[in-house]
Amino acid sequence: MQVYADNAATTKISSRALQAMMPCFEKFYGNPSSLHSVGQEAKEVLDEARAKVAACLGCEAREIFFTSGGSEADNQAIRSAAFYGAKKGKKHIISTAFEHHAVLHTLKALEKEGFEITLLDVKEGHNVTAQQVKDAIREDTCLVTCMYANNEIGSVLPISDIGAVCKEAGVPFHTDAVQAVGHLHINVKEQNIDMLSLSGHKFHGPKGVGALYVRRGLPLVNIIEGGAQERGKRGGTENLPGIVGMAVAMEDACANMDQNNAKVTAMRDKLIAGLEKIPHCALNGDRENRLPGNVSFCFEGIEGESLLLYLDAMGISASSGSACTSGSLDPSHVLLAIGRVHDVAHGSLRLSLSHENTDEEMDHILTAVPQVVELLRNMSPVWRDLQTGKREYIL
Repeated sequence: MQVYADNAATTKISSRALQAMMPCFEKFYGNPSSLHSVGQEAKEVLDEARAKVAACLGCEAREIFFTSGGSEADNQAIRSAAFYGAKKGKKHIISTAFEHHAVLHTLKALEKEGFEITLLDVKEGHNVTAQQVKDAIREDTCLVTCMYANNEIGSVLPISDIGAVCKEAGVPFHTDAVQAVGHLHINVKEQNIDMLSLSGHKFHGPKGVGALYVRRGLPLVNIIEGGAQERGKRGGTENLPGIVGMAVAMEDACANMDQNNAKVTAMRDKLIAGLEKIPHCALNGDRENRLPGNVSFCFEGIEGESLLLYLDAMGISASSGSACTSGSLDPSHVLLAIGRVHDVAHGSLRLSLSHENTDEEMDHILTAVPQVVELLRNMSPVWRDLQTGKREYIL
């Protein structure tokens, strides 16, 4: 049996999204910036897609800027707030210790440019609180950027409460919602979100396309210079097929969200209940405020890479954390941020589900994972030391 359980890394494109893209290659192939009729037909398709994305977020179409994905959107949002904050003498930014590297690396670069960065602690409950944000805001704070939901451990942050705190303090609020869009109900106006990043391939749209929502009136700096596309804020001919596919996938995901989430949550809870029976393991992430499809565990006495390879041989595609850092030998910064020690963080497993998964696939996972964990522990000198008392158990 083949089981794809790595949907947080990327999802399979939906048939509707794929079908919607085809006319953009064959019929609406014009450049949306061209004044002739072929170009203007393409522009109409682009405008329709922009309206669909905006409707899903509860904003105006003019507030949506298309990008190459979530990382570009994160960079543009953060650098824009930093640039205009610095012009007012404000060079303090608040974020969290378990953000995606698209955010953390941008903040690290800004730190070298003289900005002061406050990363909120996430050990307590594997999450942050709005009170932490409120306590960290200063007179010179120019931005709060907190992810909507963590890509590795599934914790869903109290975004509405954080948005209310930021609005009261008059500080722009950006959220990396790459893992949340299409999976959680979002309304940027009601939640006081000023900027939001998303990526199409996380909700059964195509890769290489995303969007940045920016509240009307908030200024943007250009990351990519070129032409006048995207109201002059993102140079380069728009990826019309990708944008259309993303818009259709997003529309479908939002329309079917409650139904899909009910199925996915039930499978998630089944996996958590079954895997918790394995001795000396721990669930990562907020148990209550959690993405519907995220299951993240650490197993003491094993290496996550070996676990993944054995599971792959048994037909199960999973990950040990973010796909963006899968080539690194270092333990996940997210797991270290929530307090997992190095030895335990190395033995991590992330299973991320979609509505296309089945209950039978969950049974296969629950059979395979305990078998592989036991196999690897039997080969591990570390596990032998734990069992003989030479080392103390951590989990």
